[in-house]
Amino acid sequence: MADGGDNVFVYLGGDQVVPQDVTHIVIDRSLTIIPEEAFYNRRELVSVEMHEGIERVERDAFYLCRRLRKINLIGVMEIEREAFYNCTSLTDVEFAEKLERIQVRAFNFCESLKKIKMPSVRTVEAGAFANCPALTEAEFGGNLETIQQHAFLSCPLLRRIAVPLKDDMIPIDPQWLRYTQFNHCRNLSTVDLVGGIHKTISSLLLERWRTEMKQEINCINQDLLNTPHLEKTRIIRAWIRTVIDRMEHYKAEHYRLLKEDMTLLELAVWKAKLDEKEDADSNQKVQAKRAKIDVESARKERRITSGADIIIRNILPFLQLSEEE
Repeated sequence: MADGGDNVFVYLGGDQVVPQDVTHIVIDRSLTIIPEEAFYNRRELVSVEMHEGIERVERDAFYLCRRLRKINLIGVMEIEREAFYNCTSLTDVEFAEKLERIQVRAFNFCESLKKIKMPSVRTVEAGAFANCPALTEAEFGGNLETIQQHAFLSCPLLRRIAVPLKDDMIPIDPQWLRYTQFNHCRNLSTVDLVGGIHKTISSLLLERWRTEMKQEINCINQDLLNTPHLEKTRIIRAWIRTVIDRMEHYKAEHYRLLKEDMTLLELAVWKAKLDEKEDADSNQKVQAKRAKIDVESARKERRITSGADIIIRNILPFLQLSEEE
């Protein structure tokens, strides 16, 4: 139904025909899906009022809605291929914390889109944000698993990305046999790591290790400045692999030293308990001689073990590495 004054249209789905000149749409709360081509080529559409029950935006749903400026994808878990293709006025997209997948060319040619933050997304498919000339930042969360080929192709103003430290997150382009995710992103110069990596580094035993890991992480932001745009993706992928290898090395060394230190600590506890027992024996020789050997042995074992257990239970957790995930 349409309101002639404000030109507001309540979308109910099904076979309902959306007027070509519609400017404002309210999605009825009975819907959980924005169906395929629902608002295809509605060039006068300016705003859409979504609700948290919408779980999926199907392919071409907002294709060529060139006046659409902003949209809040509150409960959306999946955005299908070319759903917002060529929405050239789209400047503000709020991605839900439930979003897991963005399909092929979903936001291709969104020429006004400036910043994107996707805290829960797992998969960004080929060309998802290609040809977004105003895009400056793309921030992901720790759930990200893959960024596919040409995902950010020709985003010349893209300066910063934030990604988790995961191997094989950037796969090779099967057609060109190259890494093409950030081709023609000439200004890409900053990669920040999200997730638990920084907490893990701060838990390493030696300050020298912590310093070297921080230097290894920061080097990418120096290398990218002088890297040709067609090589930036490859450099980022190689750097991720290097940081992972270095981190695994220091984690192994951390646990080796931790095991050695705990062994020495446990031996020290044993010695202290044995010395204490010997002092007690020297003051009570008569009583000690009358005691049964098996009872004394059991008591000594309990005292020694008790001390080691206290040390391990109360001190060891503070020395363990903070896990990344």
